[in-house]
Amino acid sequence: MKRRIIHIDEERCNGCGACAAACHEGAIGMVDGKAKLLRDDYCDGLGDCLPACPAGAITFVEREAAAYDEQAVLANKQEKAQAQLHTHGGCPGSRMRTMAQSAEASAPAASGESVSRLAQWPCQLKLVPVGAPYFDGAKLLVAADCTAYAYARMHEQFMRGKVTLIGCPKLDAVDYSEKLTQILRTHEIRSVTVVRMEVPCCGGLEFAVRTALQNCGKLIPWQTVTISVDGKILDE
Repeated sequence: MKRRIIHIDEERCNGCGACAAACHEGAIGMVDGKAKLLRDDYCDGLGDCLPACPAGAITFVEREAAAYDEQAVLANKQEKAQAQLHTHGGCPGSRMRTMAQSAEASAPAASGESVSRLAQWPCQLKLVPVGAPYFDGAKLLVAADCTAYAYARMHEQFMRGKVTLIGCPKLDAVDYSEKLTQILRTHEIRSVTVVRMEVPCCGGLEFAVRTALQNCGKLIPWQTVTISVDGKILDE
């Protein structure tokens, strides 16, 4: 089929790799110090890579190309995520772990006892692997990182029995919606709970979850809980 697709001018490419990092589909890779379009069917033709290129080496062309294959893209992302789970290299702080908590981990803590309810590592939304097996059948908690400091019973009331992902849209300066969409599409998520602060910048976290829920193609029950800066629940 003839469709719009990117073209990379190898002579103008300076090998910075910015386009490969900006390509969420994995269509672009670095080969011998130059950016290459690895597979036509991975390129959606939207051009997120274009503004990332400082050399102006990427343009759109109309040519014969395989149709964009979203399922192949998702399968490739999951394969890469699984490979990351089994690697022994990289930063130890981002290596996946499932916490070996007791069989009563979902039960309330004994009176006066504080128990961690974090079920997996990493918990940072930017670091968590999309293909992590602990997402299968999970109840998902997406929380602003400040909430754990503002709300004293965060572990018992919200984290218990859930997979916890935390982030700050203001500090991370990223759009979480795409990664959340991949997680929701790839796994059977039972429910999503958003816990955010009352401050306006936390709206970015809730918006990302709303967008992911709309784009994932599934009907998943969800709720938002807002915490005040003095540690009170404002709404549920």
